[in-house]
Amino acid sequence: MAPPFIFPSNIQDLEEEPDDHRLYAISPIDVTSLSPSELDELVKGVVFDLSDRDLFCIEDHDVFDRVYSLVKGFSLLSPSSKYYLVETIRSNLAVLLPNVDSLARAPQSSPSNSGIDQVPMSERIAVHRNALKIYTYFLITIVLVQEPKQDTCTASKGAGQHLKKSLWNSEAIRGRIINLIANSLEINLVLLFGLGDTVGSYLSFISKFAFSLYENQAFLKDLSTKDGLGHIIGCIATKHKRTAESCASILHLIYKFDFAVPHLVEAVAAAVKRYDDGCLAVALIREFGLTDPKDYARDSIGAENVGRFIVELADRLPRLVSTNVGFLVPHFGGESYKIRNALLGVLGKLVAKAFNDFEGDQSSKILRLRGKQAMLEILIERCKDVSAYTRSRVLQVWAELCEERAVSIGLWNELALVASGRLEDKSAIVRKSALNLLITMLQHNPFGPQLRVETFSATLEKYKEKLLVLEPARSEDDHFDNEITSGEDSHKVAPGCDVLCGESLVQSEVSADDSFLPSSQAQTQENACVPDIGNLEQIKALVASLEAGLQFSKCIASTMTILVQLLASSSVTDVENAILLLMRCRQFQIDGSDECLRKMLPLVFSQDKSIYEAVENAFVSIYIRKNPLETGRNLLNLAINSSIGDLAALECLIGSLVSKGEISQSTISALWDYFSFNVSGVEAAQSRAALSVLCMAAKSSPGILSSHWQDIIDIGFGRWAKVEPLLARTACVALERLPEEDKKKLRCNGSNVFGVLQSLVTGFWLPESIWYAAADKAISTIYSIHPAPENFAVGMAKKSLNSVFSCTVIDETPDQVDSDGMNSSIISTSKLGRFLFVISQIALNQLVYIESCVRKVRLEKSKKDKAKCESEVVDSNSNGATDGINAELGIAASDDAIIDSLSERAEKEIISSSSSDKNVIGYFAPFLSKLCRNVNVMQKYPELQPSAMLALCRLMIIDAEFCEANLQLLFTVVENAPSETVRSNCTVALGDLAVRFPNLLEPWTENMYARLRDPSTSVRKNAVLVLSHLILNDMMKVKGYIDEMAVRIEDKDERISSLAKLFFHELSKKGNNPIYSLLPDILGRLSSQNLEEGVFYNIMQFLITSIKKDKQMEGLVEKLCNRFSGVAGMLLRHSIAYCLSQLTFSERGLKKLVESFKAYEHALSEDSVMDYFRAIINKCKKFAKTEVKSSIEEFEEKLNKIHVERKEQDATTRNALAHQKKVGNLGGAVRAKKDAGDKATDEIDAEDETSEVINPSESSESGLTSTGLEHVENGLEVQSPKTSRRGVSRSKIKADKQSRIREQKNSSPIQSTLRMNKRSLSYLSLFINLTPYAHTCLPCSY
Repeated sequence: MAPPFIFPSNIQDLEEEPDDHRLYAISPIDVTSLSPSELDELVKGVVFDLSDRDLFCIEDHDVFDRVYSLVKGFSLLSPSSKYYLVETIRSNLAVLLPNVDSLARAPQSSPSNSGIDQVPMSERIAVHRNALKIYTYFLITIVLVQEPKQDTCTASKGAGQHLKKSLWNSEAIRGRIINLIANSLEINLVLLFGLGDTVGSYLSFISKFAFSLYENQAFLKDLSTKDGLGHIIGCIATKHKRTAESCASILHLIYKFDFAVPHLVEAVAAAVKRYDDGCLAVALIREFGLTDPKDYARDSIGAENVGRFIVELADRLPRLVSTNVGFLVPHFGGESYKIRNALLGVLGKLVAKAFNDFEGDQSSKILRLRGKQAMLEILIERCKDVSAYTRSRVLQVWAELCEERAVSIGLWNELALVASGRLEDKSAIVRKSALNLLITMLQHNPFGPQLRVETFSATLEKYKEKLLVLEPARSEDDHFDNEITSGEDSHKVAPGCDVLCGESLVQSEVSADDSFLPSSQAQTQENACVPDIGNLEQIKALVASLEAGLQFSKCIASTMTILVQLLASSSVTDVENAILLLMRCRQFQIDGSDECLRKMLPLVFSQDKSIYEAVENAFVSIYIRKNPLETGRNLLNLAINSSIGDLAALECLIGSLVSKGEISQSTISALWDYFSFNVSGVEAAQSRAALSVLCMAAKSSPGILSSHWQDIIDIGFGRWAKVEPLLARTACVALERLPEEDKKKLRCNGSNVFGVLQSLVTGFWLPESIWYAAADKAISTIYSIHPAPENFAVGMAKKSLNSVFSCTVIDETPDQVDSDGMNSSIISTSKLGRFLFVISQIALNQLVYIESCVRKVRLEKSKKDKAKCESEVVDSNSNGATDGINAELGIAASDDAIIDSLSERAEKEIISSSSSDKNVIGYFAPFLSKLCRNVNVMQKYPELQPSAMLALCRLMIIDAEFCEANLQLLFTVVENAPSETVRSNCTVALGDLAVRFPNLLEPWTENMYARLRDPSTSVRKNAVLVLSHLILNDMMKVKGYIDEMAVRIEDKDERISSLAKLFFHELSKKGNNPIYSLLPDILGRLSSQNLEEGVFYNIMQFLITSIKKDKQMEGLVEKLCNRFSGVAGMLLRHSIAYCLSQLTFSERGLKKLVESFKAYEHALSEDSVMDYFRAIINKCKKFAKTEVKSSIEEFEEKLNKIHVERKEQDATTRNALAHQKKVGNLGGAVRAKKDAGDKATDEIDAEDETSEVINPSESSESGLTSTGLEHVENGLEVQSPKTSRRGVSRSKIKADKQSRIREQKNSSPIQSTLRMNKRSLSYLSLFINLTPYAHTCLPCSY
């Protein structure tokens, strides 16, 4: 019998002679020295021996050594040799496996078919064991040697060689080998190896081999190989009870190789199904649950892999995971959001799949349903998780459950409330998931295809009435009402019953709602019949379902306001998903969805291409992809009652769709039918809207209006114009957009249309509210299509004048009209306002007309120059000298100068200051100026001021001199006018003037910013729009008044606040972000204003968030720190510290903060400032690296130390100053009395002209010359003694006084205080000693 074979650690170890008795290669062959033909012969010999001899010949040294040599040099073999060698070894092992099973049934000794006679059973087992191990080892070695990257062979020449190579298919052969090894584990290994370590080593070797293949992604691509590896792992872990070892290896693979996770899940699930034993899966779940949550927080990649594993495992084995999910639930309290996300996915899979088929008795069913309800409650609770990723994930899980119809009606409305609340989440990914959840809930709602609140309410009332009739007693009614009231919360009281009843409700109400719920408002009338759907219990179920559906409809309808806000979000995903949800709401007829969809239209002007495409796709899907009549009706309904912004957006969309061919010609024809009243039931407003849509389409394709101009004139200015006044204005727009061919036809025989336009302007058949807009477009149309518009405009102006003054310009000019002559019996303010509007509109259109003529002249000139250049190329020699002379003389340049001069002269002549050159408008300009300056007239006729100021602003736009002369008047009116309409119009006019004459308006910049403080909302809004336009288009420099715009960020009006935020958002995109350089100045100016603390915080926080670059953040840290220097006010220090705390600190930014310590050191004594610096430190600690954290902690200690020291110093200083002030009052009074005594002494000494020194002893008194009264703090009068100065020379007294003054100047406050205290004590002691002499002067109370 051959020695036992032991698995070596390396194949080369088989060549070494072992110390113990084991099988090894005695005479290996060096295959590297053999030629290919010799190798092939060697392989043939081995294959022959293995095939011809018995299975156990592999133990013979001659066969073993040759097989070992070939396996060791396997890569050197030809493909055919590889194939024959591997197939022979594999087939021998496949034959050996059944023989092992037959050993258990064989007697102890019997003749052997292999030639071994009367071999004992123990030897037979040993021979089988040895052969099994040798065959297995060689096959595994071949698999490991043959890497996947070596499978690709270069194409060889010759069909025979190609045929040989085709025999070797490494993927297929590898799969067969691994599956054979997996089958070898199914035999009775205990018979071969016993229960000791021998079988353990064999299983460990195969297990190590299998797990090593899982580390190579290329091996797992082959399905047969993957299945075989999973079979091996499952068999070893489950059948052979090596769960712990397999579990450890699987965990290692999960943490290190993310690509292996799905394959390992498949292997574990296959083991559970194959052996009906979940020990491996349970062990893995327990290991995941027992892992420290902090480990998951540290290893984010491993946590993600673990999460993927348990989610896929729950998907494949929901029942098993549901019974062991308790091990995982505690990880909801861990720090790793990835694990929490995975657990949410697990709960979602379990709710959807683990409780579908109820088995067992009623008690077990209730327990399982309670478990399901607990999972649902966890999912609801996790919607408030601290991590945005987890909140987003749980909403996604709920969406999946809704798609699986795993949410009961009792929980449906609660989920809808949660989802609608998450629409206002601060994280964009959460809002996106909430929007998607609401879309899914609408799509899979169990209440029917229409969710109008009115429809549900009406239907619910009908069924409630029928229910009251069917119920036998009132007590039962009350009991039923209580049941319905608690129906929505029943999942909290009786979870099992809720799920069961909820599912039955879904089934019953789907059929009932789809059949019986009204589909239109007409079905809610009183005569609507209530179908009989069955007995009392079914009606109760339907009423409960209708109440739930009504609540759901109200919940979705309440989100319309939030969806409108999301349409204006800066996040693209918010906008896109809000549009999708609005489309779904409109499909289910949610109340308010149509109005919200109109708010979507202005988004076509978004610079983001994806938003524009989302709006366009939604518009086409909702309004365009219908039949022509329905499409036309949708478009004209959009045009009716739309705002100016919506109409502009609609025009942009329609123009784009026309150019793309999305709007068909049949739709255009349908719109003409609506306009021409060829469709029954069309109203005048719909006709006007149809013409408006056609004008929008004509902007991209003018041919749409071609050949219809007569219909436009007849209908637009006919009798229907009096029914729908805006129809005339829309007809003017249509005439203005006619093709040039049709305009020429109008010029030839269009006297009728010009008369109609003139009557519209000068007549009074339109209401005044509509006339201004119509007259505006009529005058523009005249200038667009008339061959000589200036001449026609003169006649129109005179006719308008006659209607006002009943005179002509020649007879009496308006500037001769006295201010007192404004008599209401002679002049109508309404007519005068119209006249002023006409004059100003003509002047403005004349300016535009001049500019268009200049453009035409320049275009013609460029065409002629281009043609001339082309002709000169042909004849360049003859004209070369002449062109050179013309170029030197600048003839071409002089032509441009002449054109510019004529243009300026023509513009000047509109409002000419020369009396000889005055035209119609020139006569009325002075009159208009005097009228606007006449305060009495404006106050007496306030309705005239809007027209007068609007006309004045238009004339100011035309002429610079007229503008300069009336600029102060304009700013006076815009500031003091009582009408907010006047102030608002003048604010808009200021923007136009700033564009037209920037140098004139530059000194008035502060006054323009002052409009932001206007009490009127409309004025502030227009001011924000005007200043935003000027600044963002580089027409006005951002000056020091920008803080006024910043204050508007927190304006009370939400619209103004949004516009201000949009302005700063766009400003941050310009150049190098001007907000970066403006922020310190804005901070200083805002701090000086009396703003509320919350308002200031919100403004600065918004401005700081607009700074994205790290370099600018670092520069801002330095700038703000430097502003601490020289700042004495506590409020400004507090504000600077707050702004610093809002910055994002990088390592370099933190370094700047540390380097600028001296600048803000003195401010650290204040607690509020120190709190903000602590917030900065905490923020930096969260994201700092390990080596940086030590420096941050040192800096923190330094800040705390300085804070304590500075606080103590400030307290000491405050106490000293307070004491100095207290003592100074007492000492000041003493010194005052002392000075009075000195003055008296000087007067006495002045009598002595000799200035002698007098002996004090000769004095009759004891040195006391006078007493004074001093006021002390308690209000008592105290007598202050005075000593005599006699006997001391005046010069010496003066010198002593001067020296004291010098000492006081050179001493510190504290030293002065100490000296004052000493003097006070000396005076007090002297006062006490002399008290008996002054008792007569003290008050009685003393």
